[in-house]
Amino acid sequence: EKEVWNRERLSLQKSLKQANAELSKLRAELRSEAFLRELGSDTVNAVLRRIYGKYLRAESFRKALIYQKKYLLLLLGGFQECEEATLALIAQMGGQPSYTDLEIITHHSKGFTRFRSAVRVSIAISR
Repeated sequence: EKEVWNRERLSLQKSLKQANAELSKLRAELRSEAFLRELGSDTVNAVLRRIYGKYLRAESFRKALIYQKKYLLLLLGGFQECEEATLALIAQMGGQPSYTDLEIITHHSKGFTRFRSAVRVSIAISR
């Protein structure tokens, strides 16, 4: 009878150790899953924030480049008009050109030229 009890006790102790080991393993797994879930959501949020920040910087840079391109095209247009007027003046070197000659060269009305000048001034001030 003692021998049967000893065997039974040993088998029960062995199964208890196995159950405790499995329980501790499951608890550790549960903790690590919860930790990874928390960490995962934080790291995903951090990654998304970082990517969104890069996107905003790139978009801002792109808009600045578009603005600079428009500004430079506007300036080049103004220089082209000045160059045409200068070439016309050089062609007429002997005489004094009249205002109407310059108006014919630029092909723009006085109001348009004023508007363009006002735009250039506002862009220069905003810069």
